[in-house]
Amino acid sequence: MTSTRLVLASLALALCAPAQAGEWPHFRGPNADNISPEKGLPSSWTRDGAGQVWRQPWTGRSTPAVFDGRVCASGREADRLEAIACFDAKDGKKLWERRFPVYNTTIPYTRVGWASVTGDPETGWLYAQNGDGHLVVLDRDGKTMWERRLGEELGRVSGYGGRTHTVLLDEDRAILSVVGAAWGDLGPLRQRYMAFDKKTGAVLWITTPNDVNVEDFNNQSNSVIAVIGGRRLAIGGGADGWLYAVDSRTGELVWKYHLSQKSLNAPVTVVGDTVYANYDGEPVDESFLGRVTAIDGRGTGDITATATLWKTDAIMAGFAAPVYHEGRLYVVDVSANLHALDAKTGAKLYEVNLGTVGRSAVLVADGKLYATEMNGAITILKAHADRFEVLDQDHLTLEGRQTELWGQFAAAYGRLYFMAEDGLYCLGDPKTPYSGPAPGKGVAAQKPAPALAAGEVARVLLVPAEAQIGSVETLKFTLRAFDAKGNRLADLPLDKAAFSLEVLKGSVDAAGFRPDAAAGSQGGRVKVAFDGKEAVSRVRVFAPLPWEVNFDALPRQPGHWVGAGRFGLADDPAGGKTLHKVPAAVGLNRGTIFMGPANLSTTTIEADVRAEKKGRRQGDIGLIAGGYTLDLQGAHQRLQVRSWASELAFSKQIDFAWQPDTWYRMKLHVENGATCKVRGKVWKRGEAEPEAWTIEYDDASGILAGAPGVYADSSTNLDWDNLKVVGK
Repeated sequence: MTSTRLVLASLALALCAPAQAGEWPHFRGPNADNISPEKGLPSSWTRDGAGQVWRQPWTGRSTPAVFDGRVCASGREADRLEAIACFDAKDGKKLWERRFPVYNTTIPYTRVGWASVTGDPETGWLYAQNGDGHLVVLDRDGKTMWERRLGEELGRVSGYGGRTHTVLLDEDRAILSVVGAAWGDLGPLRQRYMAFDKKTGAVLWITTPNDVNVEDFNNQSNSVIAVIGGRRLAIGGGADGWLYAVDSRTGELVWKYHLSQKSLNAPVTVVGDTVYANYDGEPVDESFLGRVTAIDGRGTGDITATATLWKTDAIMAGFAAPVYHEGRLYVVDVSANLHALDAKTGAKLYEVNLGTVGRSAVLVADGKLYATEMNGAITILKAHADRFEVLDQDHLTLEGRQTELWGQFAAAYGRLYFMAEDGLYCLGDPKTPYSGPAPGKGVAAQKPAPALAAGEVARVLLVPAEAQIGSVETLKFTLRAFDAKGNRLADLPLDKAAFSLEVLKGSVDAAGFRPDAAAGSQGGRVKVAFDGKEAVSRVRVFAPLPWEVNFDALPRQPGHWVGAGRFGLADDPAGGKTLHKVPAAVGLNRGTIFMGPANLSTTTIEADVRAEKKGRRQGDIGLIAGGYTLDLQGAHQRLQVRSWASELAFSKQIDFAWQPDTWYRMKLHVENGATCKVRGKVWKRGEAEPEAWTIEYDDASGILAGAPGVYADSSTNLDWDNLKVVGK
C-alpha cells in the first residue's frame, strides 16, 4: 500500500469523530482502528499494585469510552438491572449512574452490558444500546436526551445469545445494525441498518441490504466508517454471512461481499481502499473453518467474485477485529492465539498464545501491544520483525476462579483503561502524569456540519423515514437531497414536491401528514416525488385508548403491528376469523407481536385464547402489557407472569389446569411505577368473569412503560380473538 493511500485512509477515518487528542470515545478508538498515539504507557503491572492507578467496582463485558475527562461504561447491577455510569478519568470517582430494568427479552443476566457505550466529544453525550434493545442517549450529567425501544418499535430480536451492537457515530448520525422483523414492508426477518439524528432520535434512513431470512440472530459485526471512491461508507458484517457497505449519509447499498455461510461478529478494518475482514465460520467456497481476507473496497454491487486481494485460511478469528499497523495485520483467533500477517500478501509471519478464549482485538500504542483474553489473562507484548516478545502477563481471578474479561483496552490521557468482571481498571506509569481535563471540561468545539455540495440531485430522503404519531397529530417532514457521491445538497422545497399516501388514510401536503382520525390506528407510507426522484416515510398512527380488534372483517393481520408477519388469520369453525399462529417450519416457535407504542403506562389487555394439543404437545399462549407477559403454558399446565424470560427469579407462576381446543378469556393488568402491580385472570369464555385475580405479582423493578401485545410459543396451533386494550 502506498504512503499516499495511507495518508488518505487516516484523513478519511479522522473525519468520523472530532475527539480531542488522547481521547477514546469509541470502543475501537477515535479512528476505529485500535491505534493510539499515547506515550509513556506501562510495560508491566500487577493487580492492586505497581502500574495500577485505580480500580472501581463495576461489572460488564464491554470496552469503556474515555472522553471529556470521564470514563463511561455499561454494566450490570444486582436485581436484574442494566446500568450505565461515568467516572472521573483521573481518580476513578463515580460521577453518576443510571439503572435500567431489563424486560421483553431472553438475554441472560450474565450477558447484560455487552455493547460498549459511545461518547460524542462534540456534545458530551453518551450513546448506549442495552441488551434488551433499549437505545438511550444521556447527556453529560446522565439525563435522558432521547430513547427508543428497538424491539417494540422496530422489531429488534433480543435473543439468548445477547450479542448487542455498539452505536456508531458519524457526522450528525447515530448508526446501528438491527436484526429483526418489524411491520409492513419491513415485516420479514432481516438484517437492517438504520441511522438516527444523533440529537433528536429522528430516523434518517433504514436499509435492508439482504433479501433472505437470516439464520443466526446473534450478530455483532459493528460497522466502521471509511471514505472509498469518494463515498462515505458504513461497512459491517451481517447475520447472513455477507459484508455490506452502505452510504453512511443515505443508507444506499454500495457493495456487498459474501464472506461466510454463517453470521459475522468481527468488525472490519479499512486502510485506504482495502477492507480487512476475519471470521470463524465456513467460507462460502470451502469446507474448513475460519479465514482472514483482504478485499478491494472500490467496487459496486456484488463484488464477491472480483474483489478478493488475498485470503489466508484456517484462522478462526470470529470476534476480534483485525488491527493494521506498519505493514502487519494482527489477528486474535477464538483460541486466543495472536497472529501476525503480512498485510500485503496475507502470509503468516508468527504467532503467540494469549490464553484459551479470544474475543477482543489488541490495542497498539507506545510501541507495544495490549491484549485481553476472556478468562482474565492480560498480556503486554512487543512485536519484532520475526516474533512477539511477551513483556508481562497477569491473570485476574475472582473468588478463586478466572475473571471474565470480554472487552479490550482503551488508551487516553497517558493511561490505559479496561473493564473486567471484577472492576473498572485504570493503569499507568507512575512517571507519566495524568494529562486529561477535569470532567466536563473536555468537550470539543462544535464541529461544523459538512459544507453543502452544489450539484445535481441523485437521491432524496424524506425525514423522518420512520415515525409514529397520534391520530390527531400532524407529522412534519424535511426533504434531504444528495448527489451521486452521497454529498448532501441543500434541502428541497416541500411545496415543489408531489405527495401521496400508500395504505394510510388521511391527507398530506407540504405542511405535513394529517391522519384521518376516524380511521383509528393504522400504518402505511407517505410517498414523495421531486423531479423524478422518490422517497418514502413509514408511519404508524395510534388512536387513543381503548382499542378493540375483532378479526372477522379484516383481510389479514393489522399491518402496523410489529412482528405480526409470523402470524396470520384463520377461519374459525364456529364462525368468523382469528389471529392464528402455526408451528414454525424451521427455527423458533416463539413469536411476539407489539401492537402499540412502547411508552404506554398502566394498561390492561384482554383477549380470547385457544391452544391446540397434538400428542404430548400443547402450545403456550399469552398477552403482553407494560413490559410483562402473562403466559398460559400448555405442557406445564401453569400460569406465569414475567418480564424477563431467561431470569425467572423475577417472576411468579402457579399451577393452572386448562383444556386444549377450548376458548378461554385472558386479562392482564399492569400498573407501572417504582413498584409494578401485575394482575392476571383466566376463565372459560362464556362464563362470568371472576372477581378475584388468578395471579398477582408485585415487582420492584421500576418498569415505567411498555407496548401491549401477544406472546406465542406455537409448538401447536394457537388462536386469539376479541382483543381489547384500555388505559388507566
